[in-house]
Amino acid sequence: VEKGIPELINSYIESENARLNELKRFAEQYKNKNDDISKNMNSVSNPINAFHLIKRLTSTWKELVNQMKHDVSNDFLQNISTTARYSFPQDEDLSGAAIGLLRLQDTYRLDTHDLARGIVMGKKISEELSAHDIFEIARLAYNQEDYYHTLLWMEESLEKIKIEDPPTAAESDILEYLAFSLYKQGNLKRALQVTDRLYEIAPYHSRAKGNIQWYEDQLAAEGVRRSEMRKNIPPLENTRPVDNFENLERHMYEALCRGEVPVSVKETSKLYCYYKMDRPFLRLAPFKVEIMRFNPLAVMFRDIISDEEIEVVQSLARPKLARATVQNSQTGQLETASYRISKSAWLKATEHEVVARINSRLDYMTNLDMDTAEELQVANYGIGGHYDPHYDFARKEETKAFSDLGTGNRIATVLLYMSQPELGAATVFTELKQTNWPKKNDALFWYNLLRNGEGDLRTRHAACPVLLGVKWVSNKWIHEKSQEFRRPCGLKPSTYERYVGDLGAPEPRYHWNIRSE
Repeated sequence: VEKGIPELINSYIESENARLNELKRFAEQYKNKNDDISKNMNSVSNPINAFHLIKRLTSTWKELVNQMKHDVSNDFLQNISTTARYSFPQDEDLSGAAIGLLRLQDTYRLDTHDLARGIVMGKKISEELSAHDIFEIARLAYNQEDYYHTLLWMEESLEKIKIEDPPTAAESDILEYLAFSLYKQGNLKRALQVTDRLYEIAPYHSRAKGNIQWYEDQLAAEGVRRSEMRKNIPPLENTRPVDNFENLERHMYEALCRGEVPVSVKETSKLYCYYKMDRPFLRLAPFKVEIMRFNPLAVMFRDIISDEEIEVVQSLARPKLARATVQNSQTGQLETASYRISKSAWLKATEHEVVARINSRLDYMTNLDMDTAEELQVANYGIGGHYDPHYDFARKEETKAFSDLGTGNRIATVLLYMSQPELGAATVFTELKQTNWPKKNDALFWYNLLRNGEGDLRTRHAACPVLLGVKWVSNKWIHEKSQEFRRPCGLKPSTYERYVGDLGAPEPRYHWNIRSE
C-alpha cells in the first residue's frame, strides 16, 4: 500500500489538472463571447437584449458553480475505496498495533527507553521514535484505560521533547494525560505536582486550574493538610493490571515465553528420538520423531513439511485470512476475542493436492483417522499476535462446543510450523512448565484427551507473541469419532502412551518401531 501512495497522489493530480484546464477553457470561451456581445449589443434597456443578458448570466452562473464545485477528489477516493488495490489501515488498526507493542513489552520485559530508541534485547531494529510517536502510543493506551503503560510512555515522551529541536509533541498535552494517569494509579500528590507544572507553562489552559482544585480537594478528603499537599512526595506507584487470566498463570506464561523456567535434567535425560515406521509405507519413508515429554505425551516430528508445500499452503490461505475466532463456551458460537490475536483461514482437502497430501501424511504421523478431523487451519500472527492459555478440547461444562460437527471432542492436536520467527513465538504449556520453540518444517503433536476420553487439564497451552520475524502455523484438530480402534481405551485409568500410536508394543527406545501384524 505504501509503495502505491505516490502513484495514487499523481493520479489525483492528473485528474485535478484536467478539471482546472476545463475551467480555463470555459473562461476563455466566455471572454471571447463577451467581446462579441460588446461589439454588437445595443442598450440593455432594449427588452430583448435585457432578456438575453439575464439568461446568459443565469445559465453561466449555474454552469460556473457546477464546474467549480465538481471536485474530483470525492469521485476519485470513492473509486479507490471500492477497489482491493488500496486498503488503508484504520484507527482500529493503529490502536491494535500499539496494544501489540505493549503486549510484547510486558511479555518479554522490554525497557520503554530502549523500545523508544528502536532497540530490542540489545539489538537495534529500527530508527528512534519521535516524542509524538511515543505520545501517540501512550494516548492509545490511555484510551484503553491502561494507565500503567500510559505512565511509562508519557514519561518517556516528556524526556524526549527535552532533546528534540523543535519538539514534536506539546508538553502541556503530555502533562494533562500524565497527571490523570498518575491519579488513577494512586499517585495523587504526583498528579497535583504535574498539574502545577501544566498551569505554570499554560496558565490559560482550559482545565489546568480546575484540575489543581480537584486534586487538592481529593487530598483534603484523604486528610492531607493544605500545607502538606506538595511535600513529602511518595515513591511512584505503577502496578500492572491483571489480564484475562490469573496473575500466577500469567507470570508463568510470560516466564515460559522468555525461556526463564528451568528444565529438569533428570526428566530430559529420559527423552529420546526414534524413526516411526509402524506402517508398511513408513518402512520406506520413516518419520523422524523427537519425544518432548511423557505423560502426557508430546512429540516433535522433524522435517515433516517441505518449503514448497508451505508456499502452496500460504498462497491458498492469504486471500482467505480473517480475524481468528474462538468458540463461546455458553452459546457454542464463534466470536473474536482479545485473548486471541491472529488471522486464520481454513483449507479443504479438495482445494489443492498439497492439502490432501498433508492430511494423508498426518494420518501416517499420528495413526489417527483424519476423516472426522477439522479442516486444516492456517494462522498468521501479526504485531504482538498471541493466544492466551487455553485448552483445545471442550470441557464438560461446554456442552455446545463442537455439537454442530457431530464428531465428539478434540482428541489430539497437530501444530505445523511454517516459518522461523527470529525471536519469541514459542508454544508453551503452563501446567507442565514447558516451552517449545518453533522450527520451520517441524510439527508438534500431543493428545488432548486421556485414554478414557476425559479432557487432560495438563494440556493447557498458549502461543507466545512474535517478537521479531513472522509466524505462520497450521493446525489440525483431530476428533474422537472413528478413533475407537486407532486409540482404544487403556486397560487401566492410568494407562498412557509412551510413543505415538502406542498399542502395547515394545518401546522404540530399545526396539525398531515396527508394528507386529
